Amino acid sequence: MPELLNRLHVIGPEQLEFARVVRQHGVRWADAVRRIPFPDSSAEVVYSSHMIEHLDPVTEAPRFLHEVRRVLVPGGILRLVVPDLKRRARRYVATGDADEFLAGLHMADGTPRGVVALTRFLIAGVRNHRWMYDAGSLVGLLVRHGFRDAKELPPGETTIPDPGALKLREREEESVYVEARR
Repeated sequence: MPELLNRLHVIGPEQLEFARVVRQHGVRWADAVRRIPFPDSSAEVVYSSHMIEHLDPVTEAPRFLHEVRRVLVPGGILRLVVPDLKRRARRYVATGDADEFLAGLHMADGTPRGVVALTRFLIAGVRNHRWMYDAGSLVGLLVRHGFRDAKELPPGETTIPDPGALKLREREEESVYVEARR
């Protein structure tokens, strides 16, 4: 199915590769806003990369954070990686290129136009950003939702005791990294 969607230009090569990796590793799909499929207090770490900015900040992001708190053990760690709004704003101030700035935010655009855009929307839903964060706003969001010790970390650093193969510098050129505890 992903190959067909790629041939129809509904998904691109990056999404095709993502689908291949998901199949290869047996990744299961879940709606993390509704329910993370783990029992209460069962996870030591929850890692989310470039996802929360796709959630509605008023309704969906709080529900996701509630689910994370539910599944984390007391003292468990949440690691969030998001596009860094402050970095993008600094680039805008330096270049003055408003078009590049706004395009780079990848904010949700209007109604899908054309068959391919409508098909992509029906299959994948809203794919663009619904909100943007910098370290301070992300830390504030976590504190408001009951997390403690929320802080920005430099690329490559973590408070996770054994991060294993976790990419601690994922999308470093555009990201900010924040961790907090339940």
